[in-house]
Amino acid sequence: MREYRSLALTIIAIFIVTLVGAFFSPTFNEQKTYLELFFLFGSLLFIFSILVIFAAIGFSSFALYLTLFLAIVMGMYGVEGALLVTGMTYFFWGSIFAMEVLLFYNGVKSAKEWFIARYTFKSFKTEYYVFYPMIGMLYILLEFVPSLFYREKLLKFSPSRVLKEMEEILK
Repeated sequence: MREYRSLALTIIAIFIVTLVGAFFSPTFNEQKTYLELFFLFGSLLFIFSILVIFAAIGFSSFALYLTLFLAIVMGMYGVEGALLVTGMTYFFWGSIFAMEVLLFYNGVKSAKEWFIARYTFKSFKTEYYVFYPMIGMLYILLEFVPSLFYREKLLKFSPSRVLKEMEEILK
C-alpha cells in the first residue's frame, strides 16, 4: 500500500505544480499553456486509470484493451493519433510474437511454455498470419544478416513446420 501512496502523492504534486504555474504566470498565453498541460495530464491520468480498472476487472482479450484505448485516443487526438497507436501496437506486439515464434522454432523451452500459457491453436494461427511479415522481418534481421556478416551457416526457417508443431502442442 505504501507504493501506491507515493504514486498518488506524485500525481497530486504534478497537478498542484501545474496549477501553481498557471496561477503565477505573468501573461495570459503562459496561463493558457499551463492550463492545457493540466488538462493533458488529467486526460492521461484518466486513460491510465481506466486501463488499470479494466485490467483489474479482467478483460479476456488484448483486443478489448486496444479498442478502449483507441476510442480514447481518437477522442483526444483524432484519426492520426489512433493510426499511430495502431501502428506502434502492431510493431511492438508483432516483434514480441515474432521473437517468440523464432525462439520456439529453435527449440527454446520457455517459448513453448509462453505459447501454451497464452494461446489456443485457433488464436495462434490468427496471430501467426497477422504477424507473418514481422516474423519474416525478424528472421532476416536476426538470422540472414548476421550470417552474411559473420559467414556463419544460415538456419532455415520453415513456417509450415511451426504451424504443424503448434497444432500438435496447442490442440
